[in-house]
Amino acid sequence: MEHTERHPLDNAMRARVLEELARIERERNVKVLYACESGSRAWGFSSTDSDYDVRFVYVEKPDWFIQVSEARDVIERPLDDELDISGWELRKTLGLLRKSNPTLLEWLDSPLVYRSEEVATRQLRELAEAFYSPPAARNHYLSMARKNFRGYLQGETVRFKKYFYVLRPLLAVRWIDMGLGRPPMTFDALLKTVDDPRLLEEVDELLRLKRSADESAYGPRRPALHGFIETQLERPVPVFPRTTEDSQRLDRYLREMVRTYV
Repeated sequence: MEHTERHPLDNAMRARVLEELARIERERNVKVLYACESGSRAWGFSSTDSDYDVRFVYVEKPDWFIQVSEARDVIERPLDDELDISGWELRKTLGLLRKSNPTLLEWLDSPLVYRSEEVATRQLRELAEAFYSPPAARNHYLSMARKNFRGYLQGETVRFKKYFYVLRPLLAVRWIDMGLGRPPMTFDALLKTVDDPRLLEEVDELLRLKRSADESAYGPRRPALHGFIETQLERPVPVFPRTTEDSQRLDRYLREMVRTYV
């Protein structure tokens, strides 16, 4: 894939991530089922100084589920400015999957994977597809785009990276509205919904600037992109079929994973 070729995982950083995941397993007595890159490196538009955003799904031992007090279901390891690692416990993950949480769906679609239990991951992706809700995903991406547009793109000069924090979710909305299924994680794939050569040329130029500059780089406001963004923010909402799925499938998967990784 083009985006993975542009931004391959550094071998030294991959080794460091795998070491940290193994340490988490030892210290927390858990099993990591899946770990991936989730930020701009996976999206395909990282800067020269982009950090590594590692996200993972883990399963606890049976005793964790049998206790009166509600236990913490997130592991966070913000290590330094270069590497950030955090993960969700499997029951929490499945609860979010039932709601078609787009962040989780993006993790499962990441082109940059550090670790993956093959059967567990394949089944988790199948569940993600079964419980996918176009309205929930659309609302998430549209809200994200509106918030970032209001917050970051109102001046005469703007940070290059902030354009992508608006364009990417808006292209995801277009993908959903065109009936193409779950939006892909990578920006290059989402760009396939755009057929305006001048707009694509503008985006390509911005991508070149973003990839060759640091995260704080600024540039002048781009009227063509602003015009596209404002138009997309006002897209009419299509009618979607309702998603119905049996939550017992999630319960069965959770029990199977806990038993498998005791």
